[in-house]
Amino acid sequence: MRQPTLFIPHGGGPCFFMDASDPDHPHCDPMWQPMQDYLAGIVATLPERPGAILLVSGHWEESRFTVHDGERPGLLFDYHGFPPHTYALRWDAPGAPALARRAAGLLEQAGFPAGTEEERGWDHGVFIPMKVALPQADIPLAQLSLRGDLDPAAHIAAGRALAPLRDEGVLIVGSGMSFHNLRVRGSQATAPSKLWDDALTAAVTDPDPASRARRVAAWADLPHARFAHPREEHLLPLMVALGAAGEDKAVRNHGSTVLGWTVSGYRFG
Repeated sequence: MRQPTLFIPHGGGPCFFMDASDPDHPHCDPMWQPMQDYLAGIVATLPERPGAILLVSGHWEESRFTVHDGERPGLLFDYHGFPPHTYALRWDAPGAPALARRAAGLLEQAGFPAGTEEERGWDHGVFIPMKVALPQADIPLAQLSLRGDLDPAAHIAAGRALAPLRDEGVLIVGSGMSFHNLRVRGSQATAPSKLWDDALTAAVTDPDPASRARRVAAWADLPHARFAHPREEHLLPLMVALGAAGEDKAVRNHGSTVLGWTVSGYRFG
């Protein structure tokens, strides 16, 4: 059965695994619970259990699209200032080297220079949300990088190139944040983040797939775009998921408020 594609929020650092006895830490707050519940329920909403996952995270950029093809990736603890136990987390899912090579091949067939590598560990845009969604770590996963120029149209086109994987039992996931401005919190963020989210959601859920792609590629023209994303690396995984969706319908399947930000997740198909 064809898998949908997803754009998921991955939270802030190891927010879902903070020690509740540390109430003064800015990420130790029940506001993250709706997002955690959403991530924990993802697999149950799929038409069938995926054979593998291809995930693109906002925390990995390369000069060309690159897929990690290691068999047993380690974890890259690329967050800072959190309690010691959050640097001892484990998520021991197997890699998916055959999927990685297949994905790189599809990108090359579409005219994108692409490569593979096996040294980099999975960053927290992978293992934090996936540890919630798949605590048993029992589905192989290959991580895809962003392309360093952050060209939205190119990432949408890359998603289109990867679309055949959906019919091969692969779940394509973009992992980022629909709002990602770490300099603003609370009431300063509330109104503009809501206006941004409304505009982004209207573009993502446009029923005309061609119009949807144009509007989302032009994300920087939406209200409060650069307030929401001073740099767009956390939004670009959405472009890959949207491109891989083809003509499938899009819905906003998650909404929550954290740190004053309105945060959304989207499902295609």
